[in-house]
Amino acid sequence: MLNTGKLAGKVIYVTGGSRGIGLAIAMKAAKDGAKVVIAAKTAEPHPKLPGTIYTAAKEIEAAGGQALPCIVDVRDEAQIQNSIEEAVKTFGGLDIVINNASAISLTGTQDTPMKTYDLMHTINTRGTYLVSKCALPYLKESASKGRNPHILNNSPPLSMKPRWFQNHVAYTMAKYGMSMCVLGMAEEFKKDGIAVNAIWPRTAIYTAAMEMLGGGKDIATQCRTSDIMADAAYVILTRDSKTFTGNFCVDDAILKEEGIKEFSRYLANPDGKESDLMPDFFLDDFTEEAQSEIVERQTIQSAAKQESAAPAAAPAQGSGPIMDVFKELEPHMNEEMVKKTNAVFAFSIKDDKSEWFLDLKNGAGSCGPGQAPSQADVTFTLKSADFGKMFSGKLKPTTAFMTGKLKIAGNMGKAMALEKMMAKMQKGRSYSTSTNNMWIPKSKL
Repeated sequence: MLNTGKLAGKVIYVTGGSRGIGLAIAMKAAKDGAKVVIAAKTAEPHPKLPGTIYTAAKEIEAAGGQALPCIVDVRDEAQIQNSIEEAVKTFGGLDIVINNASAISLTGTQDTPMKTYDLMHTINTRGTYLVSKCALPYLKESASKGRNPHILNNSPPLSMKPRWFQNHVAYTMAKYGMSMCVLGMAEEFKKDGIAVNAIWPRTAIYTAAMEMLGGGKDIATQCRTSDIMADAAYVILTRDSKTFTGNFCVDDAILKEEGIKEFSRYLANPDGKESDLMPDFFLDDFTEEAQSEIVERQTIQSAAKQESAAPAAAPAQGSGPIMDVFKELEPHMNEEMVKKTNAVFAFSIKDDKSEWFLDLKNGAGSCGPGQAPSQADVTFTLKSADFGKMFSGKLKPTTAFMTGKLKIAGNMGKAMALEKMMAKMQKGRSYSTSTNNMWIPKSKL
C-alpha cells in the first residue's frame, strides 16, 4: 500500500516501538515524513531479540522521518509524562498515540504467578490508560488546530465467549482492558474530536518474538508480516478523527475497505499459502468449525508431502501408538538434552483418559505411561489422534493450540523449548512406526 503523505509532520508517540509491530507502524509513518517518538524500555540490546530505541530511531530517520528515542517503562508515570513533555518540546506538539506495548503469558489460573498477572495488567491495561491520560491535553490541543488526533491501541475486539478466557484468563483480562479503553475513551473524547480505535491481526504476525516463542524460523509459514498491521494502522490514522472512532478494526478487513484484494504480499514466507496461516486469538468469525477445517486441511497437506517423500510405515507391534512414540524418543535422550531442556512434561490424553510423561530434567531422561516422577513443568491436554499427528509433524502444535485442539498448562517457555528440541531432532533423522497411520515422522514438530 502506497503512502499518501497525510502523516507528514505529524508527531506520533509509539509505545513498544523498538521492534516488531510497533516499529513497523512507525516506519510506515516515517515514510510520510512523520516525527516519531520511540517510547520503549530497550536501550541495551536484548540477548535474543534485535532492536533498541536507538536502532529504531536510525531506521526511522533513514526512512525519511524524524525520531526521538525515549527510555520508557509504561508502568512508570513519571517516565511517560517526561517523555511526552520532551516530545512536545522537541517537535512542537503531539498528534497520535499508538498503545502497542504489551505483555503476554498464556497460562491458566493456577499456573499464573501474581507477579506475572501484575506485569500483564500494569503494562497492558494500566499502561494504555496511563499513556492516553498523560497525552490527552496535547491531543486536545492537536484537535483544536485541526490536526486529526488519534489514539490507536493494539488490542482485540471484545467478546464474552468463554473460549477466549478459559485457558488464559489473566492475559485475556489484561488485553481486553486495552480494548475497554477504546470502548470508553472513544465515547468520552468524541466531543473533543479525538479518535480512539483498535487494530488487531486476523492471523499470527511474524516477528522476532514470534520466532523465538514459536521454536524457530519455520513458524513463518503460518504468519503474515508486520507490514499488514502497519498498512492497516496507516489507513486508520489517516481517517477523519471526528467521524471514525470507537472501531475495533481487523487488519485485512480495513485494507479490503480500501480496495486491497490481494494479500499474498504479506506472507512471511513468500512460498507459503494463505490457507496455512494461523488465526490469531479473539476473533469470533474464526468459529470452532472453521478452525477445525484449517487444522484438518494442514494435516492432510502435511501427510501428503510426507507420504510422497517416504514409503508408508508398517504397522507397529506393541502397546499402542503413544507408547511407540516414546519408544522412538528414548534412544535420543541423553544428559546433554536434559541439561538443555531442563523440564518435565506431562501429557493428558482426553479420549482414553491416560497419562504420560517425558522427563528431560533428571538423569539422562525418561518417558512412559503414568504420572511423572517429579512435578511437571508443563501439561499438554489433547486427544490421542492429535498426539500422533503432532509428534509426526502432521499437525503444527502452534495451530493446534491456537485452535483449541491442544491445551497447555504451565510454563509456556518450556513448552516451546520442547517443540524446538523435537524439531531439531526430527530434522536430523528419519524414522517411523505407525498404527492407523498416526505416526509417520519425517518432519518437524
